[in-house]
Amino acid sequence: MRITKEQILHVAHLARLELDEEAVEKFAGQISTVLEYVDQLQGIDTEGVKPTSHAISLTNAFREDQQRDHLETEKALANAPEKEDGSFVVPKVVG
Repeated sequence: MRITKEQILHVAHLARLELDEEAVEKFAGQISTVLEYVDQLQGIDTEGVKPTSHAISLTNAFREDQQRDHLETEKALANAPEKEDGSFVVPKVVG
């Protein structure tokens, strides 16, 4: 499938892009190549192939949750740049 210069210019206009003639030629060729490849893929027989969400099977790599004691306040605040009354001091972000 070939894409025309007019189509490239239309999409560029929608995206508010200014393209010179050289860029239009380049993009037209590149996009046409991609669309030709997609056309090739359309011809592949996928009858009986299960749909997948990933190319390889994945399993959950997380460990099971384990209940633990909480971090002591002194340790949590040990490297804080500012602290006050057992809490972190952070910049005000709401007016």
